[in-house]
Amino acid sequence: MKIEYLHASKYGNGARVAEEFGEQMATKGVTVDIHHIRDVSPSRLPSADLYLFSSPGRMGRPIGSMRRFLKKVGLPSGTRYAILTTEAAPRPDKKTGRMPTEEEIARWQHVRPIMNEILQGKGLVEVTEDKILVTGVKGPLQEDWQQKVGAFTERIPVES
Repeated sequence: MKIEYLHASKYGNGARVAEEFGEQMATKGVTVDIHHIRDVSPSRLPSADLYLFSSPGRMGRPIGSMRRFLKKVGLPSGTRYAILTTEAAPRPDKKTGRMPTEEEIARWQHVRPIMNEILQGKGLVEVTEDKILVTGVKGPLQEDWQQKVGAFTERIPVES
């Protein structure tokens, strides 16, 4: 099985996640080629069994370069993809100290839904998605990020 991992890492967090994903999938005998989106043409992506798209979130959305890249992706309808994003960790309310609920977070965090809307609009088929949380604007990644990547790799169907 071959996976093309396309990320738009800005501060290096997404690149670290991509490298960890590649290492974990290599133990399963899966080849993962990792590319920053600035280094590949969205209309001429290398062939693969699965495409994994990764973007940091900015103001609850994927960064602009990733949105533009996805709109130009030229993959055939029915192509399988996955999404693994780096998003801001929720913080407690400054006045009450209460952490936001999943429903409250979903109201302002739209990174994966926007990416899915673009890709599914092209006829691509989602396999799985997840997020890795970042504790600050430039990082670092949350403590358990390698385990979250591991859990994500378990949801990737590995073909013999």
